[in-house]
Amino acid sequence: MKYSIEKTVFEINSEIKFGILIGKNIKNSETTTEDENRLRNSEEKMREKVKAEELRSLHNVYYYRDVMTKAGINPNKYPASVEAMFKRIIKGGSLPKINALVDLCNAVSIEQIISLGGHDLSDIHEDLEVRFSKEGDKFIPFGFNDYEAVDKNELVFTSGNNVQTRKWVWRQSELGKITLDSNNVFFQLVGFKDDPSLSNAMDEIENLIIKRFNGNCEKYLVDINNSSIEFLN
Repeated sequence: MKYSIEKTVFEINSEIKFGILIGKNIKNSETTTEDENRLRNSEEKMREKVKAEELRSLHNVYYYRDVMTKAGINPNKYPASVEAMFKRIIKGGSLPKINALVDLCNAVSIEQIISLGGHDLSDIHEDLEVRFSKEGDKFIPFGFNDYEAVDKNELVFTSGNNVQTRKWVWRQSELGKITLDSNNVFFQLVGFKDDPSLSNAMDEIENLIIKRFNGNCEKYLVDINNSSIEFLN
């Protein structure tokens, strides 16, 4: 299977970097006390370190908003999912427990302040691409069963014509949702320049795949100099 970035994406920001991990034979589980403790600790540390008025100026959040604006997406109306998550935490809210893999990925996302999406490969059958949408693209909103049409020229993450994430890093699809039965997972992280958050988060996810979930891991970096990769699904 191929994963690629349309060249127009790098015309918006030439320093975007995509961290890709392929987790195989993962043994997901219900969230343990230890798993939840890591999630709650990450939330508490964010509340201690980040004030509400500082959220949009955080390194990655600032660049997510900048890319979205330049791509024609209003980041105030459609904030990056991590920005919405961080805002909820800073205001005193806690994330719900879902399952161990989702909750620990959320913990890493909070710890490194980075966008991190996981997609169940059992639902993905065509090549993956970050590109601008075209006629025929469709999307199943999270929690729904029916497809909706996607307007042309929206920055999206797709598998063929099935949009996995709308408005770049705003909202993931029901298709590819991580469940207790998920054992082969595609992870996509988005960073910029030489900021260490991307490599740190990739190392953390690799460690979780191998040590917490007893799986195998392939790891790739995709950028303007290496805009596509191939892996076995």
